This record gives sequence, C-alpha cells and structure tokens, in this order.
Amino acid sequence: MWPWGHLAVAYLLYTVYSHRHNGHSPQAVPVMALAIGSQFPDLIDKPFAWTFGVLPGGRTLTHSVFVAALLLPAVYSLTLRVNRPDIGTAFAIGHASHLLTDVPPSAILSGDFSATTFLFWPVLEPPAYEPVDGILAGFLRYSMGLYEWTQLGLVVVALIIWYRDNMPGLGYVRCELERTVRWIN
Repeated sequence: MWPWGHLAVAYLLYTVYSHRHNGHSPQAVPVMALAIGSQFPDLIDKPFAWTFGVLPGGRTLTHSVFVAALLLPAVYSLTLRVNRPDIGTAFAIGHASHLLTDVPPSAILSGDFSATTFLFWPVLEPPAYEPVDGILAGFLRYSMGLYEWTQLGLVVVALIIWYRDNMPGLGYVRCELERTVRWIN
C-alpha cells in the first residue's frame, strides 16, 4: 500500500476508536502520532533496503511482528511516563494498521499467505519483490490499477471524515510552516 493509503486506513480506524472509546473526535497530538505510526515501517525499511542496501527488502525489519512486539509496548510505556497514553495508542493503531494493510488483498482472497512472510522476518524470508533502485524510482513506477483506485477512494473518505472531525493536527502543521517561513525570511 502507498503512504496515503496507509494514512487513510489508520485515520479511519483511529477516528472510530476515538469516537467510541473517548466519546469525541481525535485530538491533534495523537493524530500526529498516528500519522507517524502509519508511515514508520516504510520510513525505516524502504531507505535502508532501497537506498542503502542494508536490509534485504523494503518490508523486513519494521514490518515484522517481532519488532512490533517490542516497539509498541516501548512506545506506549514512554507515553505513559508523560501521562499521554492516547499518543501511544494512536501510534500503535497507525503501526499495526500499516502491517495489516501491507498484506496483499490476493492473499486474503485466495487463502495463499506466502506473500505475508515479511511479517515474520527474520524467521521467514520476505517474499521476492521486483528490485527498486531507490525511493524516487519506486514512485516513478507508480501506476493506477484497481488497488490504487481503492486506496484513493479511502483517502477521499478519510479526508471527508477528517474535515468533519475539525481537521485535527492541521493547526500544529500550519504554525510550524509559518514559523519556518519566518525563520527562512
């Protein structure tokens, strides 16, 4: 799944969680943690595999349930120390949804889970993928098929719901952009 698809699915899951568990729309800081969590596996694995050649593939280290089993409790523990478990929960929902949405739909539909071995790296070898010559090359080969159109649809739905949730996180981003522009000028 592409970054915008991961973010859309994570936001849709988190807003349902927030409304049901907290009784209100998501708040800004947890939504930013959610966004980071939803991208975290690719922010680590893709550069280390595609650009630096340190990992054997773009879905290995931080796409592994073994890393998630260590990372998510550690993040949650840190957020408990600052009395903000909502931030840890949001990060966990983002990260877990990323792993689940990287499972190919064909694996679910056919029952052939051989393409999911990346979840158990390094115990199992990741599936063979077409080599990518860097992150930019990966984006340049992007094409729109049914799966990509579905992701785009999820993004549209997530944006509508994010808007209805009063666009949590936008104020922080806007302030940082304004501060950066003032610093540059």
